[in-house]
Amino acid sequence: MRDQPRGATGAVPQSGGLADLMARLRPGLPGGQAGLGGLLLALLLAFALFVPGFASLGTLQSFMYQLPLLGLLSLAMVVPLITGGLNLAIIATTNQCALLMVWIMQNALPEGAGGGTVLAVVLLALAAGLLLCLAIGLLTGALVAYTGVHPILVTLGTKSLIDGISIYLTRGMALSGVPEAFGRVGNATLLGVPMIFLVLVVAALAVGVILKRTAFGLSCAMIGSNIEATRYSAIDVKRVLVGVYTMSSLTCFVAALVMLVTFNSASADYAQSYLLVTILAAVLGGVDPFGGFGTVSGLMLALAILQVISSGFNQFGLSNYLTVAIWGATLILVVMAQTLRPHLAGLFRRGGR
Repeated sequence: MRDQPRGATGAVPQSGGLADLMARLRPGLPGGQAGLGGLLLALLLAFALFVPGFASLGTLQSFMYQLPLLGLLSLAMVVPLITGGLNLAIIATTNQCALLMVWIMQNALPEGAGGGTVLAVVLLALAAGLLLCLAIGLLTGALVAYTGVHPILVTLGTKSLIDGISIYLTRGMALSGVPEAFGRVGNATLLGVPMIFLVLVVAALAVGVILKRTAFGLSCAMIGSNIEATRYSAIDVKRVLVGVYTMSSLTCFVAALVMLVTFNSASADYAQSYLLVTILAAVLGGVDPFGGFGTVSGLMLALAILQVISSGFNQFGLSNYLTVAIWGATLILVVMAQTLRPHLAGLFRRGGR
């Protein structure tokens, strides 16, 4: 049999016409979210029964404070993943954006400045951070789209470049000096819900609508499923890819804001351990690692599962260092269950005859 053409990162496209492909892209992976919802419910019940104090308002508030940064970084990762790509520079972009904003707030804000001056400096810092993320996204997207180099290599290069610049300029030190008013706004709550959690919810809704309800989002899924068929469908693949990595980097800007109000400082070393976890969360949430399929709602369920596991085992007294290992084991078990499910269903059908 002759080899079939492959997608943006080597995914073998499925058979069928373009109309069939578009129909399959819209619902995402069938049955995946029901299983994730059941797993989340089972974990909540298990921890509530066996971990004292887990089912409490304090645990819920801690959950809502800890999830936003990882959630926003995962959103930045899921967009290129759906196209069959990858953005390994999301952590580096977020850290450099946060460093730039803190540096501007440190150096442009005079001592004893009034509220109007503080607001002007904060807005200047935010504009600079936004422009930096926009420039990184456009550069990364252009390299992926116009050079034909695999996104892993391109984003690994941009990650190293951005990290190197950040470490050189700061000598590896953390920068602090966020205005108190800025921190208060970020740590505020609305009806008991942290503002940073509401930021995550709004960002997830926005990304979900873009990916599922717009021509751009459908083009992203088509590129991940079959890049050659997408080209023949009169879609400007290069333009879409530039938009994908620009959107990913702009999401990093929102993550940088959450990072600043969470840590009240910035460093090139922050959140480095989150890079692989964002990929883990996306795959656990039903995103096809070869591109073409994935939903934001599935990603959010997966993030909730990972955070519940982390919070539950931490309250149970296990070391924080075991969290990533437990997350990895969860992913392996879920993948095994999904792989074995068709075989077990076939055995049950044969046994029932």
